Amino acid sequence: MKRIYLIVTLLIGFIVTSCSSEQSLQQYYIANAENPNFMSFDLPSSLLNLEKSDLSESEKVAVSSLKKLNILAFQKKESNNADYEIQKAAIKSILKGADFSELMKMNTSFGKATIKIKGDDDTIDEIVIYGDNDEKGLILVRVLGDDMNPASFVQLIQAMEKSDFNGKGLEQLENFIKG
Repeated sequence: MKRIYLIVTLLIGFIVTSCSSEQSLQQYYIANAENPNFMSFDLPSSLLNLEKSDLSESEKVAVSSLKKLNILAFQKKESNNADYEIQKAAIKSILKGADFSELMKMNTSFGKATIKIKGDDDTIDEIVIYGDNDEKGLILVRVLGDDMNPASFVQLIQAMEKSDFNGKGLEQLENFIKG
């Protein structure tokens, strides 16, 4: 019975991802926000406490362009392995689209991660951080803002390092990922 369930789930997932090759990342977020395997957060940039930090003028400009972060995390369990594989394939398919340019790839303690940007040479519409680990699950973070400049992305990272953000408000996400 489990084998039939797995085959049907994979088949449905394949059909859904095949038919929705034009699905945007926003549509994916909305479609999966209610999925019990996912945890979804929308965080305002004010949660990062960047406005209280001692920032340079260029860092202040970078911070002012940041509006919010959308976080979608999938905790992998033995019982949802098929859904994990489907979701991982769907996200990678969306991120391979022409809308996104790869900024960097990295290996982290969580697993493999990719940072992609959507926009042109002058302004970034969104920054997407995607990471997955076949034992723990996956995480997808959208950094949204107004007129974010690719050159100021480094300034934004430096400003975040100066902030006194200690993860307050994200305990639920941390516990979700740890299992």
